[in-house]
Amino acid sequence: MVAKKVANLDPRKYADWQIAEAAEGNMPTPEEWREKLGLQKDEIIPFGRLCKLDFMKIIDRLKDRPDGKYIEVTAITPTPLGEGKTTTLMGLLEGLGKRGKNCGGCIRQPSGGPTMNIKGTAAGGGISLLIPMTEFSLGLTGDINDITNAHNLAMVALTARMQHERNYDDTELAKRKLKRLDIDPINIEMGWVMDFCAQSLRNIIIGMGGRMDGYMMASKFGITVSSEIMAILSIVRDLPDLRERLGNIVVAYDKKGKPVTTTDLECAGAMTAWMRNTINPTLMCTVEYQPCLVHAGPFANIAVGQSSIIADRIALKMFDYHVTESGFGADIGFEKFWNVKSRISGLTPNVSVLTATIRALKMHGGGPTVVAGRPLPEEYTKENLGLLEKGIANLLHHVAIVKKSGISPVVCINAFHTDTKDEIAMVRKYAEKAGARCALSEHWLKGGDGALELADVVMEACNDKVKLKFLYPLEMPLRQRVEKIAKEVYGADGVSWTPEAEAKAKRLEADPAMKDFNTMMVKTHLSLTHDPAIKGVPKGWVLPVRDVLIFAGAKFLCPMTGAISLMPGTSSDPAFRRVDVDVQTGRVTGLF
Repeated sequence: MVAKKVANLDPRKYADWQIAEAAEGNMPTPEEWREKLGLQKDEIIPFGRLCKLDFMKIIDRLKDRPDGKYIEVTAITPTPLGEGKTTTLMGLLEGLGKRGKNCGGCIRQPSGGPTMNIKGTAAGGGISLLIPMTEFSLGLTGDINDITNAHNLAMVALTARMQHERNYDDTELAKRKLKRLDIDPINIEMGWVMDFCAQSLRNIIIGMGGRMDGYMMASKFGITVSSEIMAILSIVRDLPDLRERLGNIVVAYDKKGKPVTTTDLECAGAMTAWMRNTINPTLMCTVEYQPCLVHAGPFANIAVGQSSIIADRIALKMFDYHVTESGFGADIGFEKFWNVKSRISGLTPNVSVLTATIRALKMHGGGPTVVAGRPLPEEYTKENLGLLEKGIANLLHHVAIVKKSGISPVVCINAFHTDTKDEIAMVRKYAEKAGARCALSEHWLKGGDGALELADVVMEACNDKVKLKFLYPLEMPLRQRVEKIAKEVYGADGVSWTPEAEAKAKRLEADPAMKDFNTMMVKTHLSLTHDPAIKGVPKGWVLPVRDVLIFAGAKFLCPMTGAISLMPGTSSDPAFRRVDVDVQTGRVTGLF
């Protein structure tokens, strides 16, 4: 039951952290969760007031239990403020809970970079919020820290090896039980990572000083959640799979152009040791106490951007309805869920919930620029049917993407209190005309009570027969796959390749070891195109590809479009300016 003091809080007057704090007093303990979810004693791993679930033990015990209904949540092309996918997922869980259903969900752990910058924690909002919010926002049970250490260990092994090979001849190397790898210092694939936005670390020089101070060369930092190791965690099926993939990561190339892997550097085992606990999802809940797993991380415009296959596998065994989240809009997050995650997992979703807001559709109709941290222009808070109607094309484009997969779409109008009846009616009319079910949901304001229509429509859609059909076969060459995605998902007329990118793509296509690699497109989430400034559903454009990243451990080939950086920058008004600690109680304040 929802704590009365939470149910009585108006999210228009109280901050998310205050709502979360009010709910956390009645949050189930690890032992209470064990009893509520029917878990064995050794399947719960306590972490303070949180706990992890022992994946390998649970999946082994429940392997013969039928899977529940599998529900994916995506969105239209968002404003820079986001359109509430996580809030919708939390609200849907609360609505299903109000209907008495055995339900659970899974979302991704937030990165410290966006949390301390402008995006916030991505824990949902209002009365559709994940708790405990402070732990969720500030490191949780350590998965991102473990990924940081495992990734940087590979770079420590690489740079130390380069220094030793420079300083010692082959005889001395042999005495030290080292084989000369002859690493090319200008062909290094990896850099370092940290989980903050730090533009000053995008391009650096390391190893300055004497011969004992390392190997001087250009290097770089990315944000931790962009690490290949995070991508690997999202898609592995178990610990043996994780160990194998970590050993296949390409760190650099030798002077003959051959890859140098973490296995060559003899650090893959130690990396797995750092990662051993990360395969176990963390158990959290909504403010109405529906269970929700947290596993893997964000950055859908470079990595897979999905909550993990591991979490989905055990949740489908534990719950009758399992709701999972994909990053960004359907052009990025759902496309990867459809053609990458579902292909790897072998799991077939029953329905996709397409989150839409009136404000985002008005932006796509030509509304004023939306800037995070600044007040919304009045066009977004007052009725404007003309602007809305022009922007609905973006919604219909995303509906068509979902339908192309064979999965049933449900449009969720994520309601704001400024939306009018006529605006809502217009969105509903166009969505249903396009062949999608549609539901209005007021979960942000009312929690589960506001999400009953959404829950009912989703449950109805779960009974549809699904014939999942991938956009392309793995046998299709890389450049043809990119062309198909660009045309059929983004709406481009075609693809242009820089000479360097095309030459690289040809080499990759000719490499038999990469025939079964998945295609992981890299582009902005703020537009169907590569240019974040272009809104709506643009026509007559070509997608430019400037490079292809190789994630050999994850088995991803990542075509790079537009100006995507693996290390975001800190804004002039970052969120950390408002975060503090009450020194009398130790409570963290100001998170959002």
